Amino acid sequence: MTAHTAAVRPDILPQVCVCYVLRRTGDGRLQVLLGRKKKGLGLGNIVGLGGKLEAGESAMDAAVREVEEESGLIVAASALEPRGMLTYLFPHRESWSQQSSVFVCAEWTGSPRESDELNPVWFDVGALPLDEMWDDARQWLPSVLAGEGVSATFTFGDDLATVVDSQLHRSVNRP
Repeated sequence: MTAHTAAVRPDILPQVCVCYVLRRTGDGRLQVLLGRKKKGLGLGNIVGLGGKLEAGESAMDAAVREVEEESGLIVAASALEPRGMLTYLFPHRESWSQQSSVFVCAEWTGSPRESDELNPVWFDVGALPLDEMWDDARQWLPSVLAGEGVSATFTFGDDLATVVDSQLHRSVNRP
């Protein structure tokens, strides 16, 4: 644990959510809906659908809202599968530090469409564009999409892009 990690109180970090929408193709491949971020934190990275919780909003309600805003897809809160919690620490830009609830969802309606936040694209889960995503994704995203849960803290370096410290715990999410 670093000095930066020890001083953090996750209960006071801004709360965000991310939802990984899944589908099976006709030939049985599992795909996830991701998009290249067009503005704000993570500009240029390929990301999952999500964002900040609004005042009084639960993480599930925020995930439902963000999926619709960013992709046009409609998901029900009851279709969201909680997969864990990620804490992101940016000691060189503390305003970027946040805590993210992670969900996956395999039931939805509609067709993905571009938004002002991102242009959603389906990717094969076996060929994730990890080199174009936040640095932490390679450490946990493949296992979460395979059904595991995750609890992790990632500390980013002074380049604001590279993970310099991590504590990662995986769990079997379902029996």
